[in-house]
Amino acid sequence: MDYEQRKVGIIGAGAAGMMAAIYASQNGADVTIFEKNDKVGKKLAITGKGRCNVTNDCDSNEFLKNVISNPKFLYASINYFSTEDTKSFFENAGVALKTERGRRVFPVSDKAGDIVSALKRTMLDYGAKLVNERVIGINTENGTVKGIKTEKSSYNFDAVILATGGASYPQTGSDGDGYKFAKKCGIEVTPLIPSLVPLATVENLTEIMGVSLKNVTLKIKNNDTGKIVFEELGEMLFTHFGLSGPLVLSASCHMSNMREGKYTAIIDFKPALDIKTLDKRILSDFSKQQNKDFSNALGGLLPSKIIPFMIRKSGISPYEKVNNITKEQRAKLVEILKGLSLDIKAFRPIKEAIVTSGGIKVSEINPSTMESKKIKGLYFAGEVIDVDAYTGGYNLQIAFSTGALAGTHAAWGD
Repeated sequence: MDYEQRKVGIIGAGAAGMMAAIYASQNGADVTIFEKNDKVGKKLAITGKGRCNVTNDCDSNEFLKNVISNPKFLYASINYFSTEDTKSFFENAGVALKTERGRRVFPVSDKAGDIVSALKRTMLDYGAKLVNERVIGINTENGTVKGIKTEKSSYNFDAVILATGGASYPQTGSDGDGYKFAKKCGIEVTPLIPSLVPLATVENLTEIMGVSLKNVTLKIKNNDTGKIVFEELGEMLFTHFGLSGPLVLSASCHMSNMREGKYTAIIDFKPALDIKTLDKRILSDFSKQQNKDFSNALGGLLPSKIIPFMIRKSGISPYEKVNNITKEQRAKLVEILKGLSLDIKAFRPIKEAIVTSGGIKVSEINPSTMESKKIKGLYFAGEVIDVDAYTGGYNLQIAFSTGALAGTHAAWGD
């Protein structure tokens, strides 16, 4: 009996979609990938500040510990296409990689464009066809996929892979279309909330916007329970609306049912020094600047732009001579240096989030194949699924792993 080549249509030429196209093509399918943008991998090209943190150099068990939503669902896909497979894939495609702090893996060139080019080149080399048309729906009949409808035409397929991304960074094309297509097919979508997102504070921080902090500890306190839900050392940034930077994005994953007043951010500017040691350090600094005003004596402790803000928080007059500052006043200064508290008002909008939390409900999908349990021949890959993880290359790995698994099984027809 002659082998009948299966036709696979993929919606979205991002990280998940292109990997799905590669694996479907490798496994013998006739693949067409649809992308409404003029370029493929638009969001991929801006990840990691344009450097592209492609994966994390850890094993599958460690990887799953860093997945926030539905880690068990990803067991089959991460074991099918692992972090090692991702590294091998790009190195074989001519992209040299390097591993940095936190096991984060980047291209040696620090150019996300090299990752996008490798995926596109490999996909086209395997024979996948790229169509620059906006998809407006998935055609089904009696619970089975029949094809894809675009603004210009209709296409017949044996399988369709939905890899449209989430609802974050809509300017890159991730505008939530995939959720609409899924809902029209009767697929349940869980509520969408921002993840890995900056935080708006109650206090106006415009005067210190742009101040970047390194080697500070950020804690997030849940005021309802009194518990610390996040604590980590790293980098953060003050903005016109509040807080951003790697620490803040990671912290946002631990904050649920957000409302004003529920969470407080606590910043330790000097985590390497305990209270007693920090007080000695301040005394030493002051002793070298005996007749200086307080406002001119903190340069060794803090970035200059934040000093006026911190002085106001301390309640000490900026014109107080340092040799007149009391032990009690020093204790107040130490207190804010070791624990500046800022009340959180809200997450920033989902369009500013790195990833979307929520999406296609995982109970709707067979985790071993990525196929819909309701619609035969409909598969899902990447951020459109209700899975998300911490920063560090984990979310892109999810895209690659689910894309590879979906592409393979769409080609096989199981």
